[in-house]
Amino acid sequence: MKTIVIIGAGPGLGLSLAKKFGENGFRVAVISRNAEKLKQIVSELQKLTIEAKSYVADITDMPALRQALQAVKQDFGPIDVLEFSPYGGPNVFRHVLETTPENVMEPMNSYLLPAVLSVNEILPDMLSKGSGAILFTTGISAMIPYPPLGNMGIVMTGIRNYATNLHNELKEKGIYVGHLSVGTLIQVGTDGDPDLIAKTWYSLYTKKDQFEETFPHELNSAF
Repeated sequence: MKTIVIIGAGPGLGLSLAKKFGENGFRVAVISRNAEKLKQIVSELQKLTIEAKSYVADITDMPALRQALQAVKQDFGPIDVLEFSPYGGPNVFRHVLETTPENVMEPMNSYLLPAVLSVNEILPDMLSKGSGAILFTTGISAMIPYPPLGNMGIVMTGIRNYATNLHNELKEKGIYVGHLSVGTLIQVGTDGDPDLIAKTWYSLYTKKDQFEETFPHELNSAF
């Protein structure tokens, strides 16, 4: 049985991804700093007879994140899929005219650096097996410059660059690297329903025929 680890998991997209992969035979490991939300996610998954376990870690704490990933590997063995989708919330966003080194460092520490560490932790096993997948979820500022997200755009484009380089280096080694840029409010019962985003991600993962996609797909026409 394969294992997916979802970093930054919450009751929205994280839960939907866990359900989608879980119903297709994956064991699920979820990592975030909110123990209560993780407990709710695991409870929902267990109701669906999906094997799941939670690991509490603030991903800005590099040693704690590393320890959590090592604990996942101890419990489940090598990780088959890493999905990375932490969300800091709009309180982190700064307009480009208000962007400072300090407010760029916040998303750097809560997104870019944890992403690199997570890949460092799981990639050796994937290379050894010659299989695996690394999935990066970002906001639309990774694809389209948007002044109100001035500080986030710097970090999101950095993630996209990192993911692209990984994709180019690993595609011939049996490892799929994908990028999904979400340009809508994630909310149940809307066009941005997390179940729809999870469905898009699972399709990208199973087909493995393209590196990146936007959600909704129509955003592709913007660039």
